[in-house]
Amino acid sequence: MDLHRYLIPKRITISLLFILLVNFSFAQSKVDSVQKVGEIVIRAYLSEQPILRVPSSVSLISNKQLRDQPGISMLPALNSVPGIRMEERSPGSYRLSIRGSSLRSPFGVRNVKVYLDEFPLTDAGGNTYLNLIDVNSIHNIEVLKGPDGSLFGANSGGVVLLNPVDKHSDSSWASAGISSGSYGLFQEKIALQKKFKNQYLNINHSYQRSDGYREHSAMSRNFAQVMYRMNYSEENQLRVLAFYSDLEYKTPGGLTLAQYTANPRAARPSTAFAAGPVAQKARIENNTLYAGIVNEAKIIDNLRHVVALYGSTTDYLNPFITNYEIRKENTAGLRTYLELSGNEDKSINWKWNAGLELQSTGADIANYNNNRGVQGSLQAQDDIISNQFFYFTRFSTNIGEKLSAEVAASLNYYKYKFSKDIRTYATRFERKFDPELMPRFALSYKLSDNLALRTSVSRGYSPPTIAEVRASDNIINANIESETGWNYEAGFRLRNRNDRLWLDASIFQYRLENAIVRRVNANDTEYYLNAGGTRQTGVETQASYWLIEPGSKGFLSGFQVQNSYTLSKYFFQNYVNGTSDYSGNRLTGTPRAVVISGLDFRFQKNFYLFAQHNYTSKIALNDANSVYSKSFDLVHFKAGWRTSKPGKPVIDVFAGIDNLLDETYSLGNDLNAFGGRYFNAAAPRNFFAGMKLTL
Repeated sequence: MDLHRYLIPKRITISLLFILLVNFSFAQSKVDSVQKVGEIVIRAYLSEQPILRVPSSVSLISNKQLRDQPGISMLPALNSVPGIRMEERSPGSYRLSIRGSSLRSPFGVRNVKVYLDEFPLTDAGGNTYLNLIDVNSIHNIEVLKGPDGSLFGANSGGVVLLNPVDKHSDSSWASAGISSGSYGLFQEKIALQKKFKNQYLNINHSYQRSDGYREHSAMSRNFAQVMYRMNYSEENQLRVLAFYSDLEYKTPGGLTLAQYTANPRAARPSTAFAAGPVAQKARIENNTLYAGIVNEAKIIDNLRHVVALYGSTTDYLNPFITNYEIRKENTAGLRTYLELSGNEDKSINWKWNAGLELQSTGADIANYNNNRGVQGSLQAQDDIISNQFFYFTRFSTNIGEKLSAEVAASLNYYKYKFSKDIRTYATRFERKFDPELMPRFALSYKLSDNLALRTSVSRGYSPPTIAEVRASDNIINANIESETGWNYEAGFRLRNRNDRLWLDASIFQYRLENAIVRRVNANDTEYYLNAGGTRQTGVETQASYWLIEPGSKGFLSGFQVQNSYTLSKYFFQNYVNGTSDYSGNRLTGTPRAVVISGLDFRFQKNFYLFAQHNYTSKIALNDANSVYSKSFDLVHFKAGWRTSKPGKPVIDVFAGIDNLLDETYSLGNDLNAFGGRYFNAAAPRNFFAGMKLTL
C-alpha cells in the first residue's frame, strides 16, 4: 500500500503537525504565564466527566465551533469531526453517516441513533428527521463513533447527542439575528432566556429559506423550540422541551455524468418514458410537533433517577416521480434509568447505571399516482406499527488516578406489524426479531495527567427501518435481516498542562455482517437487500492548538490551528448479487481520505476570521466500483466583528464565502442509481453576511 497516497494527499500540508510538535515544548516551558483555556467535559455517558479518560471515541462540537460556522446548517461543523460525513443533495435534504453508514442511507439518517437532550429523535421505525432542527437552537453536539448500543439501543454506526441549551447557564438574555446570501438565502432567528428565581425559560425561533443553486431546489423552514427548566432543589431538576418544525423542500433529482457536466444547475430532465421532478412537482413537506418532559432527581446522596416521557406527530407529504406519498406518523416513548455511585473520596470509585427505553411508532402510509403534482388513484396503503425497547446497564470504575474500566450491555427487542387498519390493529403481517445483546467493554489508562490510552470492544446491531422494509417500490420485504457487527478499537488522547493543545487519535476495525444496501429499479423505485459482510479499518485523528492564547496582547489576541484526518479502508466481503461478485470492492459512498484544516484568528478591536479547508478523496458511487466521483477541495471563511464588554450588548457582524475555489462537485451522491444518475451538484462560490445582537 502506498501510504503517502492516503496519509499525505498532494494538496495537504503536514505543517500543522510540525507546528504542534514544536510549540508543545514551548507551551510546557511557559505554563505558569498563561491562563488555562478549559478542560473539555462531556455528558455522553449519562453524567458529566472529563473527556481525557473516557474509554471511547467521542467528539464534542462546542458552542464556539458551531458559532465559527455560517450558522445555516450543522453540515460544516459535523464534517469537521473525523469519521463523520454529512451530505446535502439539495437545501434541506441531508444525509448523515458515521464511519461508512452512508452505504445504507439514500437520504436522511439510518443506523445512527440521535437524541435531543434525553429524548430520542430517532423513532421506533429507525427514521430520524434531523433536517427539522435549526442549528442555532443547539448549544453543542456530542458524537459517539462506532456501535454504542450499550446505553442507547439499536445502532451500528454511532450516536449523536444534541444538547439544546447550556444547563449550567444562570442568566437572562435575549438575542436576534438576520443573515442573507447567494441563491436567495435568508435566515432570521430570535432567542430568549428568562430566569425566574430557580426557573428558566428558553425560547428559540427561526425562519430560513433558499431558492437553491439547482433548478427546483428551493426550501423553507419555520422552526420554534421552547425549553423550560426548574431546579426545584439543589440536586433536582425538571425540564420540558417542545419544538414545532414546518419544513418544505423541492427535490431536483440526480443527473448523469453527461448532464452534470453540461449543466450542473439543471434538475433531472423528463424523458419520453417518465416525467421529471419539475413536471411532477417533486417535493417533501414535513410538519412535526415534538414534546417531552424529563425529571432528574437525587433520591439519596449516591442514588440518582432520570425519567423522560416524550411523543411526536408528523404529517409528511412526498410527491415523487413515480408516486404521491402521504404519511401520518405518531410516536410515544419512555426512557428511564438509575445511577448508583460509590464514594468519590475513595481510591476506587464507581458508578452503576440501569434502565430501559421503549417507544412505539404508528405510521399510516398511502401511495397514489402522481399526476403532475396532483394526487391520483391509490397504488398501495399500509398501516404500520413499529415497537422497540431495550434494557441497558453499565458499570464503570476508576481505580486510583490511572485506570478506568467499563462494562456495559443492552438487550434489544424489535418488531413491526403491517395492519389493515391502524385503529383496529387487525394484523396483516408481523415480524418479530430475536432479542439482540449488545455488550461493550472498555479500558482507559492515564500514563500521565496529560496522556491517556484507551481500548474498547463493542457490538453493533441495527434492524431494518420501515423505509427499508417497505421501500418506494411499495413491496413489503419480509426477508431483510438486521445488521450486526463487532468493533475493535484503540486510541489515545493528549493535552498539555494548560489545555491549549488537544490531540485525539484512534484506530479501529469494524466487522459488519448483513450490511444493508440500496438498489434502484428501472422505474426509479428503490428496494433494499443484505450484502453479506464488510471489513472497515480506519484511522482518525483530531488536533487543535492555541498558538496564541485567547486574550493575549498584540496584533493577534488569539490564534488557533485545527486539523482532523480520516483514513477509511472499507471493503465488501462475501457480497454476491445475482451473477455479480462485489467481494473485495470498496464500500460505496465512503471516501478513502478526508482532511479538514481550520485557522481561527482573533484580532485586536474585536475582529475575527475563521477559515476552513476540506479535502475529500474520490468516492465509489456503485457497488461495482465502476464509477467514482472526483476528489474535491472546499475552502470557506467567515470574518466579522464582535463586541465583548461585560454587561454590555454583544453585537456580531459577519460575512463569508463558501467554496472559495469555485469547485464543481457533488455533495450528495445517489448511490447505485439506475441509469447512472448519481450526481447532485452543490453550489459554486457563494456568499453570506449577517448580524446578531445579544442583550
